[in-house]
Amino acid sequence: MLDSIRWDTDLIRRYDQAGPRYTSYPTAVQFNGRIGSFELLHALRGSRHAGRPLSLYVHIPFCANVCYYCACNKVITKDHGRALPYLERLEKEIELVACHLGPQQVVEQLHLGGGTPTFFSHDELRRLMAALRRHFHLQDDDHGDFSIEIDPREADWSTMGLLRELGFNRISIGVQDLDPQVQRAVNRMQTLEQTTTIIDAARTLQYRSVNIDLIYGLPLQTPAGFARSVEAIIGLQPDRLSLFNYAHLPERFMPQRRIEASQLPSPVDKLAMLQRSIEQLTDAGYRYIGMDHFALPDDDLAMAQEDGLLQRNFQGYTTHGHCDLIGLGVSAISQLGDLYCQNASDIGAYQEAIDRGQLTTARGLRCNEDDRIRRFVIQKLICDFELQFAELQRAHGVEFRTYFADALPMLEQMAADGLLELDDTQLLVQPAGRLLIRAICMQFDHYLPEQRGQRFSRVV
Repeated sequence: MLDSIRWDTDLIRRYDQAGPRYTSYPTAVQFNGRIGSFELLHALRGSRHAGRPLSLYVHIPFCANVCYYCACNKVITKDHGRALPYLERLEKEIELVACHLGPQQVVEQLHLGGGTPTFFSHDELRRLMAALRRHFHLQDDDHGDFSIEIDPREADWSTMGLLRELGFNRISIGVQDLDPQVQRAVNRMQTLEQTTTIIDAARTLQYRSVNIDLIYGLPLQTPAGFARSVEAIIGLQPDRLSLFNYAHLPERFMPQRRIEASQLPSPVDKLAMLQRSIEQLTDAGYRYIGMDHFALPDDDLAMAQEDGLLQRNFQGYTTHGHCDLIGLGVSAISQLGDLYCQNASDIGAYQEAIDRGQLTTARGLRCNEDDRIRRFVIQKLICDFELQFAELQRAHGVEFRTYFADALPMLEQMAADGLLELDDTQLLVQPAGRLLIRAICMQFDHYLPEQRGQRFSRVV
């Protein structure tokens, strides 16, 4: 079974280390300032010539309140007057980008993230979607995946009705933990009733999918308390559930400095939370997709994985990895073929560039042949938990054991420890290795030795 996991505490302790999440390879840490708007324009025209379908990501950075654990690019403000000037720049960026793409390129996937996308008023959301439909060919038969992140504290039935009317059919809800003590410690007070109301609205209005995010490792969490939160969330029957490991990096993310380090759970308690959560989700019928994602067996992600069609990009696990990804808004990342590029992360710099009629590409990277080979291997392992060497040979003309000779000693050690099976034809990740898939993928990361000073979240 693809979803089977074997919990081995000794192996987890031995291989649990900080490392990338591999929403891309090379990772965003490798982006540099040599990639600018000229490279993006060239890639957009290449996408038009190839006629590839599209996935759009729109970043709306505003939040009325700060959640102390948050590591997203955000602007904390209660001044809703800041939304309209940003929307006006978004409209200009949409026009600047779309004019280089073709009308035959269908947008199969759209995601509004943040921040809090519903910081925009109803009229502003209508205006944004009208601009997107005016300049892009959005799939309009409700078969596209159009998703939005929802804060239940700032949405209601009318919001959900509007979003459904605008074409959204998937929602993602941040819950993190239901214990009021924990919520108070991270400045996110959110009742189960608020979350239930939004999910009830989504079911009634026939949204296709509900995702809920939880975080383990937050201040004042205990294994027993977190188990109660997970049980309550299972009762809401989300189609997908993400179980994130909180990475405390106050030197990088200023809001995290408000978290008392002494209140964080011990590594032993964190592992206990994860182990119990996996047991609860598995018992409730959820399948382990990989990393920190779980889904019901009839969910698109689970079925794609079963069919060997699951992919991974900057939006996480996806069934639309064949699309060119266009990022719009401050800090948004695009991926077009072998080009990665990211917009300016400072909202002032972003808006000033748009006012000058320029795209805001600030940094990025173009993959070379070695990058493409390693991306292929990491993608296969992180999505399918296996790599067939003949498939690598057909796709890139390289022989696995020769090309990755430097990685073989560590892979053989992992095989001896039961994380994977390695023979002359394939690499198969075993149930004991699935929770440690990031550690396995790290063996193929050419850039990792250069990133030793970089702070990543831990594998488990």
